[in-house]
Amino acid sequence: MQDRIDIPQIIIIIFVLIMMITAWFANISITYFINDSLIRLVMNGVLVLSLIPMLNAGVGINYGLPIGVVAGLMGMCLAVNFNIKEGLGFILSFLFSIPIAVIFGYIYSMILNRVKGKEEITATFVGFSFIYLTSLFWSIAPFNNPSMLWPIGGEGMRPTIGLKPYFEKILNNLWVIEIQKIKIPLGMLFFYFGLCIFIKFFFKTKIGIASIAVGENETFAKLSGIDIPKIRTLAIILSTVIAALGICVYSQSYGFIELYDAPLMVAFSAASAILMGGGKEGKTKVTHAVIGTYLFQTIYILSAPIANELLLPEVAEIFRNIITNGVILYAILYKNQKNSSSI
Repeated sequence: MQDRIDIPQIIIIIFVLIMMITAWFANISITYFINDSLIRLVMNGVLVLSLIPMLNAGVGINYGLPIGVVAGLMGMCLAVNFNIKEGLGFILSFLFSIPIAVIFGYIYSMILNRVKGKEEITATFVGFSFIYLTSLFWSIAPFNNPSMLWPIGGEGMRPTIGLKPYFEKILNNLWVIEIQKIKIPLGMLFFYFGLCIFIKFFFKTKIGIASIAVGENETFAKLSGIDIPKIRTLAIILSTVIAALGICVYSQSYGFIELYDAPLMVAFSAASAILMGGGKEGKTKVTHAVIGTYLFQTIYILSAPIANELLLPEVAEIFRNIITNGVILYAILYKNQKNSSSI
C-alpha cells in the first residue's frame, strides 16, 4: 500500500504546476526562475540535508537546527575577524565551524538522549533557548574587526555583517557557465551533489546501516547488539556539523552574516522541505531532501512575482507560511495516527 505521506507531496506538486502555468500566463521570466532555482537549491539545500542523519537514526526532525547554524556563524565570524578573504576565508569558515559544531552537537545529543520519545519538542525549545543565549554572546563577543562591531562604542556585534569584502558569493561564482541566458553555477552544484554523495555513501557504511536500523526498529537494533545511544549521538553530531556548513553556504550566497535571533525559525522551512520530499524516520533518502528543497524553493520563487501580478505582495509570504506549517502539521498528525494504529 502506498504510504499516506505522499498525499502532501501530490498536493504540493499540483500547486507548483498551477503556479508555473500562472507564471507563464503572467509573462514571468522562465530564465529568471531557472537561474534563481538553481542557486536556491544549493543555498538552502545543505541545511535540508542536515536533517537526514537524525531522521534516519530515529531521533526525529532536527528542530534544534539553530544550534548547528550558530556554530557555522561563529566559524564565519572567526574568518572575518582575522580578515581572511576570498576562497581561503570561505574554506577556513568551514574548518573553524566543524570543531565548534562537534562540541555543540555532543552537548545537544546529551540532552536529546535523556528525553527519548520527546526529542522533537525538546529540540524546538533547546534551539529557541540557544539562540537567545548566544544573543548574549554576540553582544560581548571578543572580536575586534571594526566591520563586525557597532560603530558607536566599538563593542558588541552588528546584527548583520556584510561579506562583500570577504567571500560574498564565492561559491556562487565558481565555474559558472551560461547557456541561452541560463546561468549554471557548476561550483555550487558540484559541492552540493558531492555532499549528497557523501551522505548517500555514509548510510552504506557500518555506522550508517546501524543508524537506519535504530531508526526503523530500535528493539531489533538493541537485540542485534547496536549501541543505540552512541549511534544517536553520532547522528546528532553529524547533523549539527552539516547544518554549520549549510549556513556558511547560505550566508556567502546571501551576502551577509545574520546574528542574534535571525536563525530562530530556520528549522521550520528546512523541515517542511524534507517532508515535502517524502522524508520520514528511518527511511529518509538524499533524493527526498533534494526534491523537497526544489519544490519548496520553487514555491518561494514563484509566489512573490505571481502575488505582485495578481494579488498583493503580502499574500506571497502568507502562502509560504501556510504551506510550511501545514506540511509539518500533516506529518505530525500522520505520525501520531500511525503510532496509535500500531499499538
